[in-house]
Amino acid sequence: MKKYGYFLRLVLALVVGGLSVLAFVSAFYPVRLLDVQFTALVQRCLVDFSVFAILLFIGLVLLTVLFGRIYCSTLCPLGIYQEILMLVFHRKNSLHKNRSYKYFLAAIVFGAMIGGTAYLVRLIDPYTLFGSAASGAVFGGVMLALLAVLVWFNGRWFCSNICPVGAVLGLISKFSLNKIYMESDKCISCGRCASKCPTGSIDFKNKSVDNETCIKCLNCLRGCPKDAIHFGVKPQPSIAFSPMRRKLLVGGAVVAVFALAVKSGISLGKAVAEKVKKVILPAGSRNPEDFANRCLNCNLCVLNCPMKIIKKADADYPAVHLDYTDSFCDYNCHKCSEVCPSGAIKKISLAEKQKTQIGLAHIDEDYCIKCGLCVRKCPRQAIMKEVGAFPIVHDDICIGCGACQAACPVEAIKILAVESQRVLK
Repeated sequence: MKKYGYFLRLVLALVVGGLSVLAFVSAFYPVRLLDVQFTALVQRCLVDFSVFAILLFIGLVLLTVLFGRIYCSTLCPLGIYQEILMLVFHRKNSLHKNRSYKYFLAAIVFGAMIGGTAYLVRLIDPYTLFGSAASGAVFGGVMLALLAVLVWFNGRWFCSNICPVGAVLGLISKFSLNKIYMESDKCISCGRCASKCPTGSIDFKNKSVDNETCIKCLNCLRGCPKDAIHFGVKPQPSIAFSPMRRKLLVGGAVVAVFALAVKSGISLGKAVAEKVKKVILPAGSRNPEDFANRCLNCNLCVLNCPMKIIKKADADYPAVHLDYTDSFCDYNCHKCSEVCPSGAIKKISLAEKQKTQIGLAHIDEDYCIKCGLCVRKCPRQAIMKEVGAFPIVHDDICIGCGACQAACPVEAIKILAVESQRVLK
């Protein structure tokens, strides 16, 4: 039965991993699958206070309360990537010491995010790193390569002692209903379970399991010759949290760092906002300053844009943005709004997208040849032209989709960014 539990978990993880890859290659988007990625979900709750996002977040917390860190082994794309590496490398594992610095790291990145900027979390969040690598970004590729080296030498050390998401879920997992536990009277301390544990959470000599770092991969359940290790409700009461002096000091320090990070996040967010240049953003992105601090740069929208006008972050703008050099925004498409899991691009209907002004067309009369192609190509009839006259753009109708710019044979039209997006009447 235990073997079946492991294989069921493994199959589910591989299915989630496969669907995640399909989503990032724009072959198929599994609705709501990537919406449950922890950091993206937290960001979405902060950005638009979506009731559905809050319910999903509560569901994720309840899942952890019931089953521990099963998210890390089954729903996290980067965790599944490491799972595959573990299967390929086929290395034995050793005990990992639970390090306190991960709490400070989590406090810094999530504190800054709550303060108003995702600038720091982009560098270490597992979902963002996976998306960055899947989109071909250099930073993501380098991080995945380094992670592969870390897995080779020390298993899933990233998950147990670096990942900020793992640190938060680990604290919840300490008090989960179902745990991995050992029957000391049956255990013969052979170490087979510990050798299979990717996070080094099993101390077979002391016959104990650290359920805070344990990701519930269920590898340890296979192969125990005495059936001494189990996953479920422990028959005897769990040891209550002990308010030891050291734990209290660490906890107090983490809270202080978190508060400082929130304050620093506010300042960092303002600094980022002051430096960003005016850019055109997908409908639902509000304004360049806010979006630069909210976008996680997972690049899911970049890969799923059918017109290929959404570009990755660059030296001029630290988040994804639109570039009309080679194409324009399809009037009948709002794919980016559908796929964004973090709420940086608000989930809006196609009708609302078609009325959202993301830019304004500007016609340079020094180059315009009065051909009228822009008039015919505008899906909103925002450009008017009398016979023999220059075309005129109506600012209260134009949404800045770029169809006119793409149609102009002499490059006389340019789409200019707006300070803040607005929904037109």
